[in-house]
Amino acid sequence: MRIDAEHVTDSQSVVIEELREGQGGLWDAFVDAHPRGSLYHRTVWRQLIADVFGHETRYLSARRPGAQIVGALPLVRLRSRLFGDFLVSMPYFNYGGAIAISPEIEEALMARASELARNLGCGHVEFRDTAPRNESWPFRTDKLLMELPLPQSEDALWSSLNSKVRTQIRYTAKAQPQVLFGGEELLSDFYHVLSHNMRDLGTPVYSYDFFQAILARFPGSASIAVVKLQNQTAAAAFLIGYRDRLEVPWGASLKEYNRFKIYTYFTWEILKHAIARGCAVYDFGRSTAGSGPHQFKKKWGAAERQLYWHYWLPDGGVVPQLNPDNPKYRLAIRVWQHLPVWLANRLGPPIVQNLP
Repeated sequence: MRIDAEHVTDSQSVVIEELREGQGGLWDAFVDAHPRGSLYHRTVWRQLIADVFGHETRYLSARRPGAQIVGALPLVRLRSRLFGDFLVSMPYFNYGGAIAISPEIEEALMARASELARNLGCGHVEFRDTAPRNESWPFRTDKLLMELPLPQSEDALWSSLNSKVRTQIRYTAKAQPQVLFGGEELLSDFYHVLSHNMRDLGTPVYSYDFFQAILARFPGSASIAVVKLQNQTAAAAFLIGYRDRLEVPWGASLKEYNRFKIYTYFTWEILKHAIARGCAVYDFGRSTAGSGPHQFKKKWGAAERQLYWHYWLPDGGVVPQLNPDNPKYRLAIRVWQHLPVWLANRLGPPIVQNLP
């Protein structure tokens, strides 16, 4: 597929094709230089997702003659009897979608992905964008990113917090919690907290191997934080750093520690850690507007950033609702909440790996 010169921002034509062998370094260099490039656009996820989940991946590149990459769109194909057959850029995370040197090339990458989906017999394509596209693409806007610009010092951060948050932090500090930052040595603690929390929410949990693989393949970017009370793990978070940002894709506390306001204290400690690392932005992750997590993130002064999840749909198709807010999953959620954690941990990974 080619884009004629008059449809791009320069005089050269662009070829869109699947990423060639040996071009991973060029792709990653383009991603790292692009203002909307994310860690999840990088090629390392291609093999990680294949190894852990067995999913097929299709990485579409836009390139000029001479192999210069000027656009990138990673795609993962999810197929199951429960949830259907579709492509996502990128599943499991908040960031993905086409990035290129011009909106025209990004649209062309999306059009090529749509052709690919039709040829494969997929039910839809989901592009996880942080900016709107033209109105021809159906989209959802029910999710928000919550981002907190960080000051350069802990004292400045403390001064920016409202009195209620500071009071909660002081209250928890009296219990003398211990906060640890590390890697795989803390993975069991993290997974214990996450799996209990996910069961309580009625949501299947990812496999232990998934988090282990991320830690192994992103040794300078991925880490774990835990907080303990009386030597018992009370809360845990998975941290991912990229550029000047620190993100928490997964974080939770055990409900029996909620009376200690443990997650407020934990968040304060993670924010201090982010400042010490020289981060400029703390990424709380996505939330549904008006939800409890959304309100928790707002109290820190986090700014809302709209997510735009665009779709290619076959003729007459409707935007999919593969999420816990869908009423059709209410019964399944209630049943899941009553499973023993060991059973939920065994049944969950094969299910959730096919959910975007």
